[in-house]
Amino acid sequence: MPERTVPVGSTSGLHARPAALFVEAATAQPVAVSIRLPGGRPVPARSMLSVLSLGATHGTEVVLSAEGDGAEAALEVLADLLRRNLDEEPADA
Repeated sequence: MPERTVPVGSTSGLHARPAALFVEAATAQPVAVSIRLPGGRPVPARSMLSVLSLGATHGTEVVLSAEGDGAEAALEVLADLLRRNLDEEPADA
């Protein structure tokens, strides 16, 4: 199963707007993606409550994983999104 470890780039971490943008992007992927803290239990990336429950702050590394056709591409899209500071980007970014 492909995985990506990526630091959270948003200054507020995976909270509020950055989490909502991440969940929206995860929902748009053709495969189910999970997210977890290193050593933690994976949760569905399509679930806002699950993503918020991670408590990932700025700089926290999270692990994304997916399986199936399109998994690698989905992980790249989501990893690139998480690396950005979504708090500073325009709403239509």
